[in-house]
Amino acid sequence: MVLRHVRAARRPALVALGALVLAGLPHASAADASPTTGPAPGAAQTLGADRPSPHLLSALQRDLDLDAEQAATRLVHEAEAGTRAGRLRNSLGERYAGAWLRGATADELTVATTDARDVPAIEAEGATAQVVERSLAALRAAKEKLDAAAGRVSTLDTPVWYVDVVRNRVVVQAVDQAAGAAFVEAAGVEGEDVGIRLTAERPRLLQDITGGDAYYINDSARCSVGFSVTEGGRGGFVTAGHCGRAGATTTGYDRTPQGAFQASVFPGRDMAWVAARSQWTPTPDVKAQDGQEVRVTGSAQALVGASVCRSGSTTGWHCGVIEQHDTSVRYPEGRVDGLTRTTVCAEPGDSGGPYVAGAQAQGVTSGGSGDCAGGGTTFYQPVNPILSEYGLTLTTAAAAAASGQQETGARAWTAGRVYEAGATVTRDGVTYQCLQSHQAQDAWAPAGTPALWQRV
Repeated sequence: MVLRHVRAARRPALVALGALVLAGLPHASAADASPTTGPAPGAAQTLGADRPSPHLLSALQRDLDLDAEQAATRLVHEAEAGTRAGRLRNSLGERYAGAWLRGATADELTVATTDARDVPAIEAEGATAQVVERSLAALRAAKEKLDAAAGRVSTLDTPVWYVDVVRNRVVVQAVDQAAGAAFVEAAGVEGEDVGIRLTAERPRLLQDITGGDAYYINDSARCSVGFSVTEGGRGGFVTAGHCGRAGATTTGYDRTPQGAFQASVFPGRDMAWVAARSQWTPTPDVKAQDGQEVRVTGSAQALVGASVCRSGSTTGWHCGVIEQHDTSVRYPEGRVDGLTRTTVCAEPGDSGGPYVAGAQAQGVTSGGSGDCAGGGTTFYQPVNPILSEYGLTLTTAAAAAASGQQETGARAWTAGRVYEAGATVTRDGVTYQCLQSHQAQDAWAPAGTPALWQRV
């Protein structure tokens, strides 16, 4: 079922935020893991999660059934666990099979490996070790076979497939067993332990959009601001690709001229960005509850099992947890790859809106199923690929501390570049390896940001 863009009603515009347009290594051991174990002190380790917005805490309490102390503790645990998981990912190399969080306060980090000899090193990082059959690389290779098959056969009855690191398998979501089995057979992955999950749910685009603020496409259809960005001196915002095509004009929440779509992709991916007129000033703010705002400090990708909150013009501010990354979804309009699946509820009108984990930007609403009365599933387009694809810089609270100093060279650490976990860079003659996927900022150089970089 597809929900079309809501057409503009002839009534006063919705009140919203005025400012926001908006190589495997040798087997690891407890001994060789010890120099980097344990969290480094200070905010650099938690990426701002130790100073959360009260509105973020309030929503986490409501939606995850936590008290205030549990909500605050959970955010710190999630941020710190991302760094520990990143160190283990780098040391385990091709044996790494994923990481996830459990527990009301996300205090249980599990890291999977394909080799039992890695257990001491994993436990030395304070994580629970799980020895599994398939590495994360093997799971992704199986999913890539499904991706390839989806280009040859219809996936209308198998609309979702993903890597499930917790169960160490690839899962195909299907409306019936026959459809799931046919898709698996077409992909040639029957012997690779691909599970079939039966459900009548069919994801559809959430096309009445807001990110924090509502905006309107060609003065009629309504969508949402995701996150503020800049590009070559121009300000603007990212949003969902299904909201509009390149060249479409936009008006803001107050119906004044705002800007135009510069680039848009859908299906395949669900990403776009809008360049705004000069009177619209990019800010690091995301609309939360009761007219309040949450400030974004970066874009470090959260782990499976971490909490995430979403802002939308239809249903407002809601939270849930991340279930899977690297999910493919077959909407009636076509297939979209690389989405993240969550338990956050959403409804038509919420598309394009921002997802935030702690103080870190995660992505923009793509689609889902269910609603905020009975619950549901949503999918978001991760923000880092949007920034990388279009050469955009995320507007963050940390940007004010930018030094502007840059080095040269193919591997030199560069502010504004999106780095994937495992990437290596040099800075001041020192080599570092990336722990968590993110967009680099001047204020977060490798030497001072142990949450994101490990010296090698």
